[in-house]
Amino acid sequence: MRAVVQTVGRASVTVDGEVVGAIDDGLLVLLGVTHTDTVETARTMARKVHELRILDDERSAADTGAPVLVVSQFTLYGDARKGRRPSWTAAAPAEVAEPLVTEVVEALRTRGAKVETGRFRTHMLVESLNVGPRTILLDL
Repeated sequence: MRAVVQTVGRASVTVDGEVVGAIDDGLLVLLGVTHTDTVETARTMARKVHELRILDDERSAADTGAPVLVVSQFTLYGDARKGRRPSWTAAAPAEVAEPLVTEVVEALRTRGAKVETGRFRTHMLVESLNVGPRTILLDL
């Protein structure tokens, strides 16, 4: 499982002209799933995101109550080492990935995080105003 975690002043996801998820002053998490990921991997990722000391004064979303916007992003497993056309074979198929993305979201909520999401299997417009910018790649 991979996540790109960014500090944002605001972030939102729009699908078909409707905002389906939005946050202010929190974390935008682009989340990719691979074939070997499990429920335990998802729970570990949720813990790491929630406790990641990326906010001001080395604080975390767990410390501050900052909201989290989670957006599924299979392209994090794109491989463009050969040629110009990425291969997506390392990305888990939607049937495998969707329940694990949901598990990350639910594990974050169980930890007390306020979580918004994108919408799986749709064309999403993701907007963000990055702060810092501070961006971390978590790769489990």
